[in-house]
Amino acid sequence: MAEQNQNQKQINIELDEKTAEGTYSNLAIINHSVSEFVVDFISLMPGAPKAKVKSRIILTPQHAKKFLKALNENVARFEKAHGPIKDYEQPAIPLNFGPTGEA
Repeated sequence: MAEQNQNQKQINIELDEKTAEGTYSNLAIINHSVSEFVVDFISLMPGAPKAKVKSRIILTPQHAKKFLKALNENVARFEKAHGPIKDYEQPAIPLNFGPTGEA
């Protein structure tokens, strides 16, 4: 009976080849409203005057909190295995998301 309950909770997740390749990002911008968190993943090249959002993920507040917990746990495991991740100071990046609105 316990095995049957465990099988009912399993989810079959498929990963196609294109998605499995992943998308490189070295900058994330996070915005939120009362009902969702929006995470824009960006690839910013040094010296380039322009960067594009490569992927946007929209999460409910509950999923954002679960994601934060899971990421914290994985970073802790990584650091336990490989040592502390160094956090280098980066110069401020002036961000411009297109033209500003006018009244």
